[in-house]
Parts: sequence; structure tokens; C-alpha cells
Amino acid sequence: MNKQTVIIIGGGLGGLFTGALLTKEGFRVTVLEKNAIAGGGLQTFKRDGVSFDTGMHLLGGLRRGGSIDKICHYLGIDSRLELRPCDADCMDSIVYLGEGTYRVPEGREAFTSYFVQKFPDEAEGVRRYVEALYQLADEVDFFYLRTGKDDLFAHSEQFLWSATDFIAYYIKDERLRDVLAYMNPMYGGVAGHTPAYIHALINVLYISGQDRFVGGSQQLADALTDIIGEGGGTVVTNACVTALNVDEERWCTSVVTSKGDSYSADYYISAIHPQRLVSIAGERAFPKSYRQRVASIPNSYSAFSLYIKFRDESFPYINHTCYFQDGYGRVWQHGDYDVCDEAWPHGFMYMTPPEHNQGPWATKMIVNCLMPFSAVSEWEDTTVGRRGAAYEAWKQQHVDRILRRMEQVHPGFSNAVEKVWSSSPLTIRDYYGQPEGALYGVRKDCQNIMLSQLPIWTKVRNLLLTGQNVNLHGICGVPLTAVNTVEALVGQNTMVEKINNLYNSTYGKN
Repeated sequence: MNKQTVIIIGGGLGGLFTGALLTKEGFRVTVLEKNAIAGGGLQTFKRDGVSFDTGMHLLGGLRRGGSIDKICHYLGIDSRLELRPCDADCMDSIVYLGEGTYRVPEGREAFTSYFVQKFPDEAEGVRRYVEALYQLADEVDFFYLRTGKDDLFAHSEQFLWSATDFIAYYIKDERLRDVLAYMNPMYGGVAGHTPAYIHALINVLYISGQDRFVGGSQQLADALTDIIGEGGGTVVTNACVTALNVDEERWCTSVVTSKGDSYSADYYISAIHPQRLVSIAGERAFPKSYRQRVASIPNSYSAFSLYIKFRDESFPYINHTCYFQDGYGRVWQHGDYDVCDEAWPHGFMYMTPPEHNQGPWATKMIVNCLMPFSAVSEWEDTTVGRRGAAYEAWKQQHVDRILRRMEQVHPGFSNAVEKVWSSSPLTIRDYYGQPEGALYGVRKDCQNIMLSQLPIWTKVRNLLLTGQNVNLHGICGVPLTAVNTVEALVGQNTMVEKINNLYNSTYGKN
């Protein structure tokens, strides 16, 4: 066991996975989390006796042999998680208002066959498209927890195409192009800018099988916190880091919280947004060129969300994720916004999360609509609970618009609703500490891919990065990035080999 100490700034998914893995390696870990509860997007909140997830609604990579399942097995938390698989014959449904509904099955072959059946004139294109999706994903070693060294410029030509160009290369039918981009709300894609590899990784992850947390995502945060504690570390909540002390030789010597508490360690790892990190580090920590680069990276979309409590036995439980489109041709414009557009939103994602002993009736629903931060810029200088009557009226206006849309999809929906709560990009900004309420962190742009590629080691010699802003966001990308960050301290491929060796000794080599 080594005696080295690590302070992790941010107790979200990235900070907790990184902390748990380092704990297994013998490091003494302290995680500093600004909120009262650790977990970030894993946190849940309760209203009128009903718990709602804040961010982690849909899971991929947790089936047997999946990368995240392997990491959880290595940490010893796989048996602590209660999951429910989505329906295999319909992992997702896509409603086109007035046009019909697609019921998309899981599994590579079933997915391919379904769209070949729906669009027989595009049969060959569909087969080639799905094959290309998996080929792009196969180029990323860390996605499959394989030893190797990923280099953005050591991939096939299509890897850094835009996702829109990638789909169009194989598919001629404009409607099918739109349908095959339906997972856009999972990564906030932008036409002509989102790289094809992001589109491929997200699609392959979920086509391979989707699961949900039963009873809420906080269980994963609690399990990771327990691993850190059992290894002698600690997760400190209500500890917002407001300053990094960096000496003239660019070594971080301590961090300071808003309460004035000071913490020191051998290494420091930032799991917060890089723009926020730079803002609290001071000018001495990073060269001007690095600070300017971080400031210029565009952020991903934010979201406006509804949290709905149903009346008893009034709305059926749906064991898959639902996507709504009011017509073809808008899937890449979900993040566009005009307050005068009475038809907003033109597309969104909704789901009925499962409870323990889930029966035929849903108790709740979550609706997520992509939205740019500019929609709430009028109130960007306000704080929670003090945004004013105009803001509350604006929120209610958008709640009503979404409920009208749900009524179109499910006639009689309003009769099932008992209560509704909502959140805006301001909520995400303040709760998660994400500039502009960026739901998926910094935006990857194939037109300038190097801008958003931040290395794990920073210009501060003992300060590293982890979390969704480094490689890939979400339940898959963030834990895998945690592996990369830990390997920066313990040696390349060290963790991958340990994780795979333990998994193979338990279940056999896949």
C-alpha cells in the first residue's frame, strides 16, 4: 500500500469513480464536494414522497461483459446495484406526431433488421451504416477496456467526419437520416459539428442493451462513497473549493474551500468543468495561452426538464425510453430556441423511471428538452429562490407548452398528472457548477477537434483532470476516463489489465 494522498475536487460521477479506483490502489483519497450530497448527476431529490433522478436516467455498458460492469466488478459494487433492463423488443420508441411510431429493438442484428424492414429501399445502406457504427466504436480501445493508446489522428477517415455527414454517406432517405439520429438528446449533437465517433459510441453503447436504476441513481454514488470510506478515504460535502494555491514552480500546495478550510495532498485531481477550475486557480497556475484556450471551448447544450408525479394508477409504466418529434427534419435542431415559438418544444425525451417492485402503473415521469443557456441569460445573475416573478412565469409558460405536447402524444395525459416541478439551464449551472448549464460539458467539434481535447495532466505539475470534459460524457465515458486518470499515476494499462484479469477470473474471458 502506498502512502500517497490525493485530493479530488468535485464529488460527481467522475470524482467518485476516480476516488474509488485510487482507493483500491492504496492512495488516501479526500473528495471535496460543494453540495450537501455527493453524486453530481447521480443525485436524487424527493418531492411529495417521490424520488427523482437529476441526471443519470439511462445506463449502457452494465450488461455482463460491458466495460462499466467490469469496472464495477473490480470495485466490488456490481452486486450492490439494483438495475432493470429495458424491453429487448423495444429499447426505445420514437414518436413522429401524426406520422407514426418506431419501436426500436436492442441488439445489433435486431436493430439492423428492424430498419431494413421499415425502409426496404435502404436495406443495403442500413446494413453498411450499422457496420460502420461498430467499426468506429471498435477503433476506440478504451471504450472496450482494451490496452492501447488512443490517438484521435490514428483512426479511419470517417472517425472525424461530422455525424450528419456520416449518416448521409450511407442513407439517402431524408426521413431515415432523421430517425437514425434520434439519440441526439443523449449528447446534444449539432449538425455539421458533432463528430461521427461520438454518435457511434453513444449508439453502440445503447444498442448493445439499456438498463435503468431501480429506485434511483443515488445508489451508485453511495456505493462509490462507501468504497472510498472503506479504504480510509473520505468524501467531504458542503466543501466548495474556491481557490488553488500554486507556487512559482507550478506545484499545487493546497486548496481552500468557501468555509476557509485548507486541504493539502501529494496530488490534486479536478473533476469540475475546466473553465471553473481555471477561474479558481488564479493567473499563476496556468499560462495565458491555456486559460484563453479553455475559455474559448464551446459548451454543450443545457436542458429544461419536468418532474411529474402521477395520480395513483393513472398512467402506465413504460419500460423503455421515449423520444418525441413533431415532424421529420428537426432532430439536429432540438437545442434551437425562440421564446416566441408557441410550438416549442419540437422534440424531447421522456421516461417513467422504475420503482422497487414496479407494477403496471408509473408513479412519475421525467421529460428532458434540450435548451441553450441563452434562453435564460436574462436571469443569469440571479440565485436560486431569488430569480423573480418574471422567471417563474417564464418557467410556467414552458411547463404548459411541454404538457400540451404530452397531451398530443398521450391524449388524457393531463388527467393523470398530480404535480409538476421543473428545472432550467440555471438550475444545472448552479447545482452542478457547469458554466452555461452545460449538460454534457464541453462540446466536441469535428471542425476544430483539438480545441476540446484536454490532456489529463495539466500545466500544474501535480494537478490532473477527470470527468466528462476529458473524453466522453455519461455513464460510460466518465468511468472510463477515471481509469485513464488513475493510470496517469500508476502506469499506462495497469488498471485495464487488473480490471480485465479479475473479471476474467470470475466469469471467464469473453
